[in-house]
Amino acid sequence: MRVTRTALSEVLLVEPTVHGDSRGFFLESYNERRFNEAVGRDVRFVQDNHSRSSKGVLRGLHYQLPPHAQAKLVRVMAGAIFDVAVDVRRSSPTFGQWVGVHLSAENHRQLWIPEGFAHGFLSMSESADILYKASTYYSPADEGVIAWNDPDLAIEWPLGGAPIVSAKDAAAPRLSEAELFG
Repeated sequence: MRVTRTALSEVLLVEPTVHGDSRGFFLESYNERRFNEAVGRDVRFVQDNHSRSSKGVLRGLHYQLPPHAQAKLVRVMAGAIFDVAVDVRRSSPTFGQWVGVHLSAENHRQLWIPEGFAHGFLSMSESADILYKASTYYSPADEGVIAWNDPDLAIEWPLGGAPIVSAKDAAAPRLSEAELFG
């Protein structure tokens, strides 16, 4: 497993070792001991989520506030996405900054998004299956959302046209108006 820090040093790109031959491949997608060593703390995942999106679907930017702040380990099982994390911690020196990476079934990459970061993605393939581990249970009362197209964030989504978004995401507030981490 190779772990690389992104431009937001707490958001990590995790690349498993892939053993392949003419029959296919094998990889260890998660190893608790090695993962915890890489992130520098003990992380306990309590929930796995599976999402399927058609091409052009944009989901996010979502996060959960304390006491149910949630970290995620995101991977793509089929297809490809552009995955984004945004620092939503007001006290952070990287507050309001974002990082985006391409995740796909072919590159096997995973993105570690710790608590205090909003998460969103754009489906780049005809269909994309995304699996992510979550460190806390989903709590609707503690969910936060920020507009995917907030001009203050200026996320460079690789759009090929108008994205397909949910009503909730279309009505999301800008970063400056959202309830955030302290």
